[in-house]
Amino acid sequence: MAAIIEATDLVVSRGGREVVRVPRIDIEEGETLALLGPNGAGKSSLVFALASLLPASGELRFRGEVVRDHVAYRRRIAVAFQRPLLLDRSVLDNVALGLELRGVPRPERERRAHEALTRIGVGSLGRRPAWALSGGEAQRVSIARSLAVRPEVLFLDEPFGGLDAPTRESAIADLGNAVRVDGLTTVLVTHDRDEALSLAEHVAVLIDGRVRQADRAEVVFATPADPDVAAFVGVENILPARVASSDDELTHLEVGRHLLEVTASAPPGEEFPLVGIPPDDVVIARVAPATSARNTFDGRILRVEPIGRRVRVVLDCGFPLVAHVTHRSARELELRAGDDVVASFKATVPHLLPRHRRN
Repeated sequence: MAAIIEATDLVVSRGGREVVRVPRIDIEEGETLALLGPNGAGKSSLVFALASLLPASGELRFRGEVVRDHVAYRRRIAVAFQRPLLLDRSVLDNVALGLELRGVPRPERERRAHEALTRIGVGSLGRRPAWALSGGEAQRVSIARSLAVRPEVLFLDEPFGGLDAPTRESAIADLGNAVRVDGLTTVLVTHDRDEALSLAEHVAVLIDGRVRQADRAEVVFATPADPDVAAFVGVENILPARVASSDDELTHLEVGRHLLEVTASAPPGEEFPLVGIPPDDVVIARVAPATSARNTFDGRILRVEPIGRRVRVVLDCGFPLVAHVTHRSARELELRAGDDVVASFKATVPHLLPRHRRN
């Protein structure tokens, strides 16, 4: 698939300080790319530079041509900001605003505005005044306004950051359906891993203004490039290890006083690599289960901590290990601090990491 936007040697500075430096980033037509990273990583600065809303050095290409007329370029894209900017008009008039500025006749712009509201799940709000909207409704209206102009690329700057969990989940589902139906190229800024996984085919992880890893979402989450990326995508278990042996099928890692079996290959005798184990892939049982998992360890529960839809279980298995289980599993297993349990995970789960970040 061809890239619709290509940026090369992109550098953004603010107040004399460099906040983003990206040697190369491509956005493929029809894909959703999530710019994922912690607060202050430079995600919004990067997306505003890609949308030509923030000065940057480097080269920006759109459909293969260098962007020189930035006004003409911005008329072919749309941006929805984290805080909705709505006028003191009706919802329908707010959504139709971009079409009005483009000279679209009133009947056509009202039809397209209503269509955009319906697609984002708020079709009944058209006649309501904008000041009467809830935060979630206002954010959907802002997104609908961007969809109404039928942009070639849609940029979204943390559009769901201020919403409560049920409202956010519903809005994410409606947006996902809307962009998939049209095959609309979308760039999403977020620090929420679940949001990125729900909406994006590709993910670029930004840390300290640099793209540390960019790949298909499942690749980034399964095989993070370095410890910082691993920690950000939710790999809580990052442990020092030593390669004891390795062949074409399995690597044995010394972690604490235990041996882990891993399908990844590594040079024998390598000192202290790191191994990442996603907590969602750790299974807890009261007794050793009949399973194909090659890694099974006795452990003692140190803490049981509810976190949203999951329960975080901190274990001492002779090495520290964190598992995430469902609330139902936690209730059925009656997990409590001080209990002895069995933790297991497959040999395909651990991922070897370099000790230092990749430049």
